[in-house]
Amino acid sequence: IPWRGYFHQIRKADVFILYDDVQYDKHGWRNRNRVKTANGTVWLTVPVAAAGNVVESTPINEIRCVWRRDWTRKHWATIEQSYGRAPHFERYAPLLESFYARRDEFLAELTIDLTLALSRELGIEGTRFLRSSRMPGIEGAGTDRLLSLLRATGADHYISGPSASAYIAEGRLSEAGVS
Repeated sequence: IPWRGYFHQIRKADVFILYDDVQYDKHGWRNRNRVKTANGTVWLTVPVAAAGNVVESTPINEIRCVWRRDWTRKHWATIEQSYGRAPHFERYAPLLESFYARRDEFLAELTIDLTLALSRELGIEGTRFLRSSRMPGIEGAGTDRLLSLLRATGADHYISGPSASAYIAEGRLSEAGVS
C-alpha cells in the first residue's frame, strides 16, 4: 500500500525498480499503511501468508494475500467513511474501488498494479518501471545486488528513502560512480 513519499521518488526517477524479489519484512510497510479518520489514525492491512507461514524468509513476490475474511470491504468502508466528502473523492473512488474488487493471489500484484495506476493518476509520465524479479543477470545481496541493478539500468544516481542508509554501503556506491 504505497505511501505518498513513494510517488515523490517515482516522479524524480527516470527508471523506478520495484524491488519485489528480496525478503519480505513482516513488520514493514509492504502490506499496510495508515489512514486518517475522524477517530484518529487507523491501519489498513492486507492479511498475508507464505508457504508454511514462514513469511520472514519469503521473497516479496511470493507473499500471498489471505482471503479467509473479507478485509477489502472493511478497508473500503474505512476509506469511504473517512474521505467520502473530501474534494475529488468522486473522481478517484472508482479507481480505488476497482482494486478493492480484485482478489489478487499475490500481494506484489496488488501493490505494484496499484502503484502504477496511482502514478498515472498523479500525472507521473516518463518514468520507466521495472520489476527486479524480471531483470536477468542480477546477482548478489545487499549493496552488491543494488549495484547489479544499477549497472543493468545504466544508473549513475540512486534515489531512496532515509531507512536505506541502514543497509546500503554508501561508500561502495560512490566507488561505483553512483551518487
